[in-house]
Amino acid sequence: MPLPEPPPVESTPPRALTVEPPEPSRDPDGEDVFVEFSASPQERGQLINVAGIKFREGGTIHEFDAGDTNYRRGERVVVDSERGPALAMVAIGSARRSATESLRRILRRAGAEEERVRQRNAKREQEAFALCRELIRSRQLPMKLIRVEMALQGSKTAIYFGAEERLDFRDLVHELSRKLHGRIEMRQVGARDEAKMVGGIGDCGRELCCSTFLPSFAPISIKMAKDQGLVLNPSRVTGQCGRLKCCLVYEHALYQELRKGTPKVGKRVSTPAGEGRVVEVDVLRQQVRVGFMEGGTQTFPANTVRLLTPPGPQPRETE
Repeated sequence: MPLPEPPPVESTPPRALTVEPPEPSRDPDGEDVFVEFSASPQERGQLINVAGIKFREGGTIHEFDAGDTNYRRGERVVVDSERGPALAMVAIGSARRSATESLRRILRRAGAEEERVRQRNAKREQEAFALCRELIRSRQLPMKLIRVEMALQGSKTAIYFGAEERLDFRDLVHELSRKLHGRIEMRQVGARDEAKMVGGIGDCGRELCCSTFLPSFAPISIKMAKDQGLVLNPSRVTGQCGRLKCCLVYEHALYQELRKGTPKVGKRVSTPAGEGRVVEVDVLRQQVRVGFMEGGTQTFPANTVRLLTPPGPQPRETE
């Protein structure tokens, strides 16, 4: 006996799914309360324990993940560097802060064994420096030896030097590798980095900024010295590296702000005592010294001196 056919199923067309914005909830005072969605942890960064580490005196400060350990400034630690475990010093104590990228970790505090290795490497670095200098002199290479650094394990030696041109020092590297029994890495540095490594005393009587606290070099131009009204004498505006002094950057933004609205030297201006030309501008005191056609000069506050437009036809205003 045939089975009865099932009743037809009525199909309904699919409906578009609409999502209504959530209605605001009400707080006890009757005001609308909206929920704000914060950024994801990847966007806002992860809060971790970060410490500032530098590998040598006057070196660049790098951020390292300190884990759950608190490190204080001046402590020696062993870190996971690109070249393997390396001995470093804490320049900025560890603190919780946001980091948007993964950081290398501090492995542990340096112990007595690492301290003995550091002292041993320091002695070996002096010997390697003397050996390298002697080999450079015997080969008459036009290069200046700056520093020799050895890795924590002592298997690799980095030699920093300065030179005006490219050199072929393959024979030097081969001889150093044979006598030091390890891998040799030659690194050519510029004049600023050389001064940072060597150190010294500046014209101000203090240690060089680059070898004490500057983490990196900022671009410097001669315009900064002009804006600050400094005498453009090479002995006054250049440092021990022979380049423009790093301290020209420190107050440049302030001078730019104070110079706004003050006339330049040589411009015709109107003063409470009459018309004249600007002879000198004291930016910090906000004073302008003006010379008059009748002779003599007089100093006025900068806000009382008005710049005069030059004579002649002025450009028309376009509608």
